[in-house]
Amino acid sequence: MTETTTFETAQAQGVPSLSTRSKLAMAALMVSIALAVLDTAIANTALPTIAQAMGISPAESVWIINAYQLSAVATLLPFAALGSVIGQRRVYLLGLLLFICASGFCAVAGSLWQLVLARILQGIGGSAIMSVNTALIARLYPTSILGRGLGMNALVVGVSFAIGPTAASLILSVASWEWLFAINVPIGLVAIVFSFSTLPRSEATGHRFDMLATALTTVGFAALIFGLGSAAQAEPARQTISALAIAAIALAILAFIERRKTAPMLPLDLLRRPVFGLSALTAFCAFATQGLAFVALPFYLEHTLSMSADQTGFVLSPWSAVVALMAPIAGRLCDRIAPGLLGGAGLAMLAIGMGLLAILPASAPLSALIVCFVFCGAGFGFFQSPNQKAIMSSAPPSRAGGASGVIAIARLIGQATGAALVALCFVLAGDAGPTLALALGCAFSAVGAVASGSRLLFR
Repeated sequence: MTETTTFETAQAQGVPSLSTRSKLAMAALMVSIALAVLDTAIANTALPTIAQAMGISPAESVWIINAYQLSAVATLLPFAALGSVIGQRRVYLLGLLLFICASGFCAVAGSLWQLVLARILQGIGGSAIMSVNTALIARLYPTSILGRGLGMNALVVGVSFAIGPTAASLILSVASWEWLFAINVPIGLVAIVFSFSTLPRSEATGHRFDMLATALTTVGFAALIFGLGSAAQAEPARQTISALAIAAIALAILAFIERRKTAPMLPLDLLRRPVFGLSALTAFCAFATQGLAFVALPFYLEHTLSMSADQTGFVLSPWSAVVALMAPIAGRLCDRIAPGLLGGAGLAMLAIGMGLLAILPASAPLSALIVCFVFCGAGFGFFQSPNQKAIMSSAPPSRAGGASGVIAIARLIGQATGAALVALCFVLAGDAGPTLALALGCAFSAVGAVASGSRLLFR
């Protein structure tokens, strides 16, 4: 059955709204996205506990995060392109199924490298989910109220991050870390049944799936993330340089062979658009800040402030809870106010909050930490929805899949860069590594604020 755009009738009548089926489809998308985000938040919070249980160093444990991000970044653009060939719904559902299976493998892993391999599979599944998520939302909402749909997406992401640390703390207080991953299985089974019955069927665009571009993209981005991780953990220089050289060569060849394509897998044509390129840079800086904060803060709270694992989750929750509260507000505002202004103000707040966290003394009261977390959460909440709308609105409708892929890859590369820099901070500063990481987060968010504000010059 051919699937039509669900809001066309409403647009024709001049009253943008969603049908009941579209609302159910949106709910299905949000359940699946919540699953992937919840897992990420849980893994970040539990990293010190997993490191202790496995007898590994904090720097080594970061590979539990990097493995997910490496495989996700490496496969994200190919999955976005595949969605245009076989349909975004199929890519989404297959990714969700793989994510569920990989979560089960994580739960039974008996060593660091078994867990890393399972996280790689989990990252591939998460990549398939995230590669088409925003494009599917854009199909459900008319442009005039797209900010509301993206705001709802940001709300679910924020709530999931808010629940994640608390859920991790609750589970760790009564069970071992393996249950952090095992709990994804029943939730995932419910999500896949719900998604299968409600997500709309999407038509292929007629683009051909390029296997050579897929190979170059996968190798290039995998080598990039591996090189960043190797550099951060002070691995032999030959290993780091080789990985980064492979990444540069693969991506350069990819850019050359796709230079005349109308829909390249590596969307350099979209990145040349000023608003699109600045929005992608803004997203990278914001999520690098998030990666630095959410990997470094559990170590800071447990090692520097001597909090327990369950206390850490509860203390971190206000950050994500405020993101969840601010996201729908920002989503509605960005339908009337320039995203560059909203995003710039939000990231300026985030920079201030990160700077305050970096200079707080260890003797600071808990209330001071909570205030900083609330400030950071409010800033990040104001950035996310407006920035996503700027990216989707500045790309042609025929390139919605590529634009959706850029949103996800900017987020994942940013988070991977942040996580790798945390490991580097441990190598360079030892016990003071988390504090150095927070200072770097302040710098990244400040750059993001400038990039966001620069979009006002191209309105």
